[in-house]
Amino acid sequence: MFVSFEGLDGSGKSTQLRLLAERLTAAGRDVVVTREPGGTELGERIRELVLHGGHVAPWAEAALYAASRAQHVEEVIRPALDRGATVLCDRYVDSSVAYQGVARGLGLERVLELNLAAVGGLLPDLTFLLLVDPAVANARMPPTRDRLEREDTGFHARADAAYRELAERFPERIVALDGSLPPGRLAEEIAVRVPA
Repeated sequence: MFVSFEGLDGSGKSTQLRLLAERLTAAGRDVVVTREPGGTELGERIRELVLHGGHVAPWAEAALYAASRAQHVEEVIRPALDRGATVLCDRYVDSSVAYQGVARGLGLERVLELNLAAVGGLLPDLTFLLLVDPAVANARMPPTRDRLEREDTGFHARADAAYRELAERFPERIVALDGSLPPGRLAEEIAVRVPA
């Protein structure tokens, strides 16, 4: 099973991924935990460039994320799924669609097409989208922030709106949850959808 976690920075997605990984591992499941951008040597180098480097043009940013994702799928995700593991990924295609496609104004469909080509059409079986007000997400973030986290409130509001649109477009895959709920309660809502 391939499960991704999405949401604004500060939504709690990384915490929920960790809690699900702990539960599935304790139940004896083979679990691969990974993240984007990253997950591979190439992906981690791209992560450093796009999150901690200087200015990156919007299409260059989208292409770098897609390149990282292509390597990630070939090197980590597909092999893990082929051996029967459960893959839990912190961000995936939906992040690029929300951040580059909509928040950067490149076009939802254009960025989705780019990424579907990069990953050979591989989408998660299930995506947990943790929705929180952008102001709440911003307040939860640490003082030291990466290049995208430092974007203005309008950028994060556009990304939030994009995520909500994706949840409406792909209800068979995306489960939208209230990210303001206590972590334990959210973990229970996720647990009922991913049997151990």
